[in-house]
Parts: sequence; structure tokens; C-alpha cells
Amino acid sequence: MPLALLALAISAFGIGTTEFIINGLLPELAADFGVTIPAAGLLVSGYALGVAVGGPPLTMLGGRLSRKTMLLSLMVMFIVGNLLSALAPSYGVLMVGRFLAAFAHGAYFGVGSVVAADLVAPQKRASAIALMFTGLTLANVLGVPLGTWIGQAFGWRATFWVVVGIGFAGLAGVLALVPRQPRPSGGGLLRELATFRKAGVWLALAMTVFGFAPVFAVITFIAPIMTGVGGFSSGAVPVVMALFGVGMVVGNLIGGRLADRAVMPAIYGSVALLTLLAVVVALVSASQVAFVVTITLFGVAAFATVSPLQTRVLDAASGAPTLASAANIGAFNLGNAIGSFAAGLTIDAGLGYTAPAWTAALLGLLGLLVAAAAGLQSRRHHLAPAA
Repeated sequence: MPLALLALAISAFGIGTTEFIINGLLPELAADFGVTIPAAGLLVSGYALGVAVGGPPLTMLGGRLSRKTMLLSLMVMFIVGNLLSALAPSYGVLMVGRFLAAFAHGAYFGVGSVVAADLVAPQKRASAIALMFTGLTLANVLGVPLGTWIGQAFGWRATFWVVVGIGFAGLAGVLALVPRQPRPSGGGLLRELATFRKAGVWLALAMTVFGFAPVFAVITFIAPIMTGVGGFSSGAVPVVMALFGVGMVVGNLIGGRLADRAVMPAIYGSVALLTLLAVVVALVSASQVAFVVTITLFGVAAFATVSPLQTRVLDAASGAPTLASAANIGAFNLGNAIGSFAAGLTIDAGLGYTAPAWTAALLGLLGLLVAAAAGLQSRRHHLAPAA
């Protein structure tokens, strides 16, 4: 695989770290700014909102730039956002810094997926995308635990300074290793927008939303599931989350290889496995050993979906993939929000801490139905006579 994929993965590692690191630093942030824990938690949901709404318009604004220049510009924005966060004198300024970094996140993975796919032969596109996303999965295994420790030992601002350093490393890697790809010709922004007239693109985006929603339905509430149902100590939660992260790394690489062979079967299989494992989580949550094994496998299934779903969008939007790719990153985050919100409603309704896992299973079934509709639409499109 080209060294340029390493540069993309380094940037992805920094972006993934800044996305998830705030979870482990909420008490310190709340105390420093004099806000409640739920208010500090808005720094998490606010970031997800920034990814979902910021990526597509930012990608459109950069449509006149070459993809390498766009990646460099996005990494500069990412660095500025985290620099602003590190220096933030108030909660409001920190939120602005988070939004800047989130805007860069959505567009970077969208453009980066297209660049990664173009760096290799067509039959290896999904594996190339998976290698870029490896940086994101490693952030959960290495970046987040290390960043949390740094923030607790030296203050939360120190964590953001480390992320700024990673951002500069990613920027240098893109500058030195990513070849300059010409800006796509033939329609520009209008051509990118026109791709959203295709039913296949919208079905691919819907597959991402509901195919990935089960992940956050479970993981958002993993702590109360573990402590309230399984009898784990609170100290066991980071360990189990790290195992989930290891599963993500493995699943990401498996998903890329499977999608290189056949994209839609990879989606069917990974989403079906994710749905099945959500049911198993609900059934074994009172058994500690079985729960740990299942959550690790749940991580494998979770990220086995990512590169197939991203590749499917590139296929559906062939000829004008950049904007659709960025929109799909927003679709992942929309799925995160839907899964977390729906699972939270079941807990508020008094259905208990296993309810999020059952919610995840229902969302997975919906994802499979959308995937089946997408497969049927694709077959009809290919069988339709030429005009």
C-alpha cells in the first residue's frame, strides 16, 4: 500500500483522538469552567453535530481546490480548532474550537476516502479506505486512554496541546507523501450536487445511518449496563472499552478485505452480525466473561461495516464522489445520534439497562431492510434497458 495512506491514517488518528477524548475529561472541564457535567457533555454532542452539518458545505466550498490542497487546508483548520480549545478562556470559546475541529473532521474523511481509493487499484479501494480509518480506530485504543491520562495528570489543556502536535504531524505527512491529484473536471459543484438525484446515493446514506446506529445505542450506555446489570466496578469500564477498541481495529481491516471482494454482501454480513451481537449483549449482560467477549466481538462487527458502507457511497456516486463521501461521514454521525437518543428514551421509559441493546437490534434490522432495498434498487438499475 502507498505511504500516502500512512499520512492519511496519522491525520485520522489525531481527528479520532480529539473526537472521543472529551468523554474522559468531562469532570475536569466541568470543574474548570463551572458548568454541570451534562453541560460539559454538550461538547460531545456539539462535536457530532458539527461533523454532520459541516462536512458537506465545507467540501462544496473547497470544490475549486485540488484534493491535496483541500486536505492540507482541512488539517490547518483542525489544528486551529484544537489550538483554540487548548487556549480557551471560557466554555463558549472551547465550544467554538470543537466546532472548527468537527467541521474539518467531516470534510477530511470525505475527501480522504476519495483520495485513498484513487491511490490504489480499483479492486483494493475498500482496503485502502480501511487503512485510513485504522487511524480512527487506533485513536480509541491508544489516543483516548493516553490523552485521558495526560489530561488527568497535567490538566485537560495538555491533552489538546498533544492533539495539536499530532495535527502538525498529519499535516507534514500529507504535504510530503500524498501526491497532488488534479481537481476533477467536468461539472464541478453542479456535478457533485447532481449525484444526489440518484436514488442509490440516498439509499446508501440511509444504510450508513441505520447500519451504524446500533453501535452508539450500546456503547453510549456501556457503563450503566456494566455496573448496573453485570456488577462490574467502574474501574473495569475503561478496560472493556479498550477491548472494544481492539475489536474495532480488527473489524475495520476485515471489512476492507471483504468489501474488496463484494461490497453489498460485506454490508449484509456485517450489519447482520452487529444485529445478532446486540441481541447477545442483552442476553449475557449479567455474565461478566460472556459480556466482555461479546463486546469485543461487537467492536469487530461495528467497524467491519465502515469501509463497505463508505465504498458503497463512492460506487453509488461514481463520477462525482467527493460531496457524497463527505455526506456519508455526516450519515455515520447522524446514526450515532439516533442510536444514542433512541436508546436513552428506552431507559427513561423505565425499560432497564438492557433496553439499549434491544434498541440496537431493532435499528440493525431496519438497517438490513434498507440494505435489501438498496440491493434491489441496484439490480433494477443494472437490468434497466439503456435509454
